[in-house]
Amino acid sequence: MMDQRTAPYAILLLRLTLGILAIAHIYWKFYILDGGFDAWWNNLINNGYPAWVVVYVLSGEFLAAVCLIPGIYARWVALYSVPLMIGAALYWIPRTGFFFASAGAEMPIVWTIALIVLAGLGDGAYALKRSPPLPVFGGK
Repeated sequence: MMDQRTAPYAILLLRLTLGILAIAHIYWKFYILDGGFDAWWNNLINNGYPAWVVVYVLSGEFLAAVCLIPGIYARWVALYSVPLMIGAALYWIPRTGFFFASAGAEMPIVWTIALIVLAGLGDGAYALKRSPPLPVFGGK
């Protein structure tokens, strides 16, 4: 049984964590990564990804950074971001393996699960703009 008193705050913690990590990841991509944003973009393009995939990845990361922390349609932003994390895991598994210590797919897989959990649970406490219900889960 879910504790209805504390669950919204646990969801808030998950939402804040994912949003803050998205900000950190964007910062890394633009300011810390050797070669910066251009190197990241060119790496994906040079590995055969079309430009629209790169734009989708950026849009998902920016939406997560901007919308998850204040709770603006958090459920839908989480769902929008799931495919990009699945793609990240599929990108890294053949290149570096599974484990995080070798920059593998472990972290994108954890991200994917956390985003799915957030989408399933809802927006949590203190959401500025609540998401419409998901029709597949009974939509209350």
